[in-house]
Amino acid sequence: MALAAPPDTVKTLQTVSVSAQSSQQTEQPQASVTVDADFIEEHLGQSLAQTLEGIPGVKAQSIGAGLAKPTIRGMGGNRMVVCLDGVKHEGQQWGDDHGLEVDQFAVDAAEVVKGPAALLYGSDALSGVISLTGSRLPASPLEVSATLFGRGDNGQLGLAARLAGRRGGFFYKANITASDYGDMRVPADSVVYYSYVVRLRDGRLRNTAGSERDGRLMLGWTNNENFRTDLTVSDVYAGSGFFADAHGLEVRLSRIDYDRSTRDVDLPSQWVNHLKAQSRTTLRLGGAQLEASLAWQHNLREELSEPLSHGYMPTPPDSLERRFDKHTFSGSLGATLPLGERHEARVGLAAESQRNRRGGWGFILPDYESSAAGLYATDLFTASPSLALSGGLRCDVAAISTHPYSDWYRTPDGSGDSLFVQRSQGTSRRFSSLTWSAGANWHRGRWIVRANAGKAFRVPIAKELGADGVNYHIFRYEQGNAALDAEQSYQLDAGLEWSSDRLTLKADPWLNYFPNYIYLNPTPDYVEGLQLYRYTQARAVRGGFEVEAAWRIGHRLEASLAGQLCRSRQLSGDKRGYTLPFAVPPSADASLAWHYDWHGCGTVSAGLRAVAAQNDIVPPEKPTPAHATLSLALAHRMGLPSGSVALSLRVDNLLGTRYYDHTSYYRLVDIPEPGRVVSFNIKYEFKQQQKETDL
Repeated sequence: MALAAPPDTVKTLQTVSVSAQSSQQTEQPQASVTVDADFIEEHLGQSLAQTLEGIPGVKAQSIGAGLAKPTIRGMGGNRMVVCLDGVKHEGQQWGDDHGLEVDQFAVDAAEVVKGPAALLYGSDALSGVISLTGSRLPASPLEVSATLFGRGDNGQLGLAARLAGRRGGFFYKANITASDYGDMRVPADSVVYYSYVVRLRDGRLRNTAGSERDGRLMLGWTNNENFRTDLTVSDVYAGSGFFADAHGLEVRLSRIDYDRSTRDVDLPSQWVNHLKAQSRTTLRLGGAQLEASLAWQHNLREELSEPLSHGYMPTPPDSLERRFDKHTFSGSLGATLPLGERHEARVGLAAESQRNRRGGWGFILPDYESSAAGLYATDLFTASPSLALSGGLRCDVAAISTHPYSDWYRTPDGSGDSLFVQRSQGTSRRFSSLTWSAGANWHRGRWIVRANAGKAFRVPIAKELGADGVNYHIFRYEQGNAALDAEQSYQLDAGLEWSSDRLTLKADPWLNYFPNYIYLNPTPDYVEGLQLYRYTQARAVRGGFEVEAAWRIGHRLEASLAGQLCRSRQLSGDKRGYTLPFAVPPSADASLAWHYDWHGCGTVSAGLRAVAAQNDIVPPEKPTPAHATLSLALAHRMGLPSGSVALSLRVDNLLGTRYYDHTSYYRLVDIPEPGRVVSFNIKYEFKQQQKETDL
């Protein structure tokens, strides 16, 4: 698990910047895009996943009310890795009904690597990595910033502040963020849940309000060149309600007045708190660099519901439906070693241990313990000034043990007796894998050509092995499979880029083969009124591409066009010939930006997003029609005697189009995406000028 290297230079292409980096990252044969804090501010969404959605190949999988998780090339959750300052983020990735526990205002830059990255990150890095950097060194003795932000579709209002500084070798950074939002508004006056028409008051999804409170502190010391060490402690809290009418038809019998206020949170609801402490140390010895990190993460999450009986279950004693208490300890040690003038090797060791305990009267996931360790080695060979070859091997071992679970109430067995039904069998599994990667990067003149082939793997998680319960928030009943094998993946990636002073063209095709893809297979059966999904494995193939074009029309005018396509097919099993569930439809984004100098500098831009119909589905999944939306944006920055002020204003879905997102679980109950959304953020920055005595 190597630490992410900071970019040396950044070349701006419209709203996405492509990093030009030294060492292995310059010549990496995989598609990579790096965006900075300015991009995050100008594209600020309610969640980090929505903010990064402007990058080709990245999609936010949403359940509404600002709850979203990122996907890369149509795969997310435990098939992609999110890391912050070199440490893999470990929350409840399996859950589709809550977002990343990351404060996006504490992020300095984000790099998206598309394609398998198992060599450095081990299990889960099948579709790619979102590597976040929040530890860039302050450049001044004192840096202060404050950001006021808000959204119109749910009345969100928040404030983020940062205090940082550096004197001599000592540096520090402190971040704090707080926001509150009300019930989300959609362009509909009613939705349909199992043929029952739910009326919406003022188009609002009742009980989807929430809040977020984040804090982060980093302390460190550096001698500028050969040594750096830092310690970071962060805490992220988020709480929100679930759309009440989608939590079961029994909500009609509730005594809660959900329309009393648009900003209160009643049952059903959830909250999550993610506490993390990590240390990183980097040491340079001659031409070699050593990197070490240690981290502890505690993810605590609860789901609360009205205590109502279901089936043979009596009325529960309280409102705690589910509780998940997860601890993760991880460490890594890596070295970059120059071997002569043409070779640069990297070797490393990473290990991780997890423990998760459940609670509450509802069951979906068994208790488990897991551990994993991996050893890797890579080499970058500079064959010529225009050709670089890279390759590597990694060996991983992993183990997971799940605990048995039986209902806390008795169920009649049909013979006049009753029993405590066992929902999950205890399992103890061991896995090992040898992964590899080989690639080439060739550049000459205006051309860059790259290619990469690799193998990745993923260990099945506790939910896939032992789930057996209702997941109301995504409207299905889920059953695990204790016999699942580790998921294997083989991928081919290619890239072609041509650029001139005014025009840049890029194409990134890819092909992915899974001998044993794990997925939730929708069945025609229903349990407790919800559709039954079973975890299964099948041979599958996935493929697609991303294309980009950026044209600098004149000194002030720029245009860009980006498109993406992802297709998949099951090659075995009872759904052979069909795609995989919740497949991402093809889409294209076009934008036109004008840069101006007036009381500072700024950009006015307009964008069009077109999404094709998704008719490539898995029965009984339903198709989703095509849609197109318009957006307008303004970004302006001006200097002040004591600092600077930056303003970002966006209007998404300008025409208020009613449309559905095929990857959103709210689509299953006929809930459209938000209509016209106005968002803003105003940021004030102050930096004390550096003095020679502070260096």
